[in-house]
Amino acid sequence: MNKSDLVDALAEATGMTKADAGRAVDAIFSPDTGIVAKTLRKGGRVQITGFGTFEAKQRKARTGRNPRTGQTIHIAATKTPAFRAGKGLKDGIK
Repeated sequence: MNKSDLVDALAEATGMTKADAGRAVDAIFSPDTGIVAKTLRKGGRVQITGFGTFEAKQRKARTGRNPRTGQTIHIAATKTPAFRAGKGLKDGIK
């Protein structure tokens, strides 16, 4: 399912127009202005009971290897988004 499929399904399930459903999906999931992204940027987490948790995890700096040259390189510390599925989602898929 891609974004347009999600918008169509949301519009059908809620009776919203496709334009309203598109704005709702953007408000939640947009990488620049979405609620989830803004919360993760601030260091918070978004927990949806029964579905899962979005959070930003800190990766430590580490030493890596350039696969082309074999040279050792330094990889800086970064923040990366993570999603952990909730029990309800896990049970619903089984």
